[in-house]
Amino acid sequence: MIPTVHVDRNHRGQGRYSLTDTGSGHVWGVCAEAEGLFREPLRGTYELFGWVPDGAQVRGWVGSRVWLVPDDRTLDSWLLEDAESLGPHPGTDGLVLTGLDDYAGPPEGHRAPVRLHDGYRWLGACWEFARVLPPEQVEPPVVLRGLAPSDRLRQALATGTRRTLDLEEAWLEIRDDRGEPLTDRLLRPKVRTWQPSSLGTDLIDLELDGYIAPVPAYARPVWERWLAGPPDAPSVWVALETRQRGAWLDLVRERGCRLKYQDREAGHSYELDGRHITDEPGLYLALGEAINGPGGYFGGCLDALVDCLRGNFGYAAPATLLWRDEAPHRVVRVTLLPRRLVGRGLKA
Repeated sequence: MIPTVHVDRNHRGQGRYSLTDTGSGHVWGVCAEAEGLFREPLRGTYELFGWVPDGAQVRGWVGSRVWLVPDDRTLDSWLLEDAESLGPHPGTDGLVLTGLDDYAGPPEGHRAPVRLHDGYRWLGACWEFARVLPPEQVEPPVVLRGLAPSDRLRQALATGTRRTLDLEEAWLEIRDDRGEPLTDRLLRPKVRTWQPSSLGTDLIDLELDGYIAPVPAYARPVWERWLAGPPDAPSVWVALETRQRGAWLDLVRERGCRLKYQDREAGHSYELDGRHITDEPGLYLALGEAINGPGGYFGGCLDALVDCLRGNFGYAAPATLLWRDEAPHRVVRVTLLPRRLVGRGLKA
């Protein structure tokens, strides 16, 4: 028999993970552990034959968003996320590239010249490519251990029909150790099985089928740091490499967009530490902390920055941003106005 545990939106207990219906907002249950979230995603592999780089060879991590652009323009470009170069194909002039395919990848069997672009510059071109289909793999289940089920979930499990075990669409909402919302993951869960949990007499282990966007190994240390709570000092992220900074920025953005901000009065002066801005994520992380303190958010791309400049994200126009870097006595003064920035270099 499934134990009765009452769960509602005003009392979620101490669980880190909440399974919440996207339509009604009903909380199916809360738990402290979720298996299947931290794992490597399935990656696509491409062989680029006759590879000719534009400049330096493409090796190692290539970028968070890399576009394959067909030369003949008969197809739209398609995207590889978190792209990585495995180097030249042994014994050939080809390049092996892996990444996460977007939803509209190339047609099966399509072979044609393509060029590679990382959003900033052309990386090179090839006269033909082939997409290597990965072996058939089954997505692992998501297991919610020590779940405190709601009355509605208890009833669905007791009924046990295909219809009642299909939970349709739900958010796996994730909170940090302080109980504050951090991020979420969307899934279409179907109950595979359940059993009493060893974590408590009133709890169950619930096994769900349904794809969930996984957190890869490189991002796990970033998540573990944020799950402990937001940073209480600035620049905790500076030692991270670029894609870990990107993972940090993703969590900053998702958490930041949930917060309610008290805008400072117009005319306020902010100071930005520009010493560690060596990539795009670093720019937005430093800017967010300049405006809203450690772990603060103030845009994660140009469009989001424009939204923040309209107000309601910790500042009111006009304001001044003092950008300091390694050079002694050198400061860039930037005037923050609604939807635009005006800057000039100054000496302190």
